[in-house]
Amino acid sequence: MIYFAGGCLWGVQEFLKHIPGVLNTQAGRANGSTTSTKTTYDGYAECVKTTFDPNIISIKDLIHCFLEIIDPYSINQQGNDIGQKYRTGIYSNNQNDLLNAKNCIQKIEQKLNHKNKTLKKVAIEILPLTNFIPSDAEHQDRLTLHPKDYTYCHIPLKLLHKYKKNS
Repeated sequence: MIYFAGGCLWGVQEFLKHIPGVLNTQAGRANGSTTSTKTTYDGYAECVKTTFDPNIISIKDLIHCFLEIIDPYSINQQGNDIGQKYRTGIYSNNQNDLLNAKNCIQKIEQKLNHKNKTLKKVAIEILPLTNFIPSDAEHQDRLTLHPKDYTYCHIPLKLLHKYKKNS
């Protein structure tokens, strides 16, 4: 199980749930500064709890899919969503997954910097999961239930539908 924060959780969940090997997704908030289960964003990142089968998709491949839908250099912003709750992150209680995520991001950062001849730092935080609060029912599978909300999402429609046709 791994938690992906990539801006507004609606599109992140819609995208991730159609990737072959992803068994379940749950929208929520992670790594906040309160213990309240009430709707609060004190330090929290909007994220998607992602349960996957490592026999079908590796953590590395799952991270590569995640990188397709975010700007890895953006700090506290994805698309029109701005603020700390829209930061990018990868969280887990599995130390091997965190190590794999760090190695994967480091390699991607080196590759992107070499390709673009820059020294940019990827802004994805990779941390142990400290807490997770599931979103209410209205925010679970939001784009499946309300397809017109796609216009709000920062993820291009072609990426949202990339894996959908195969699921």
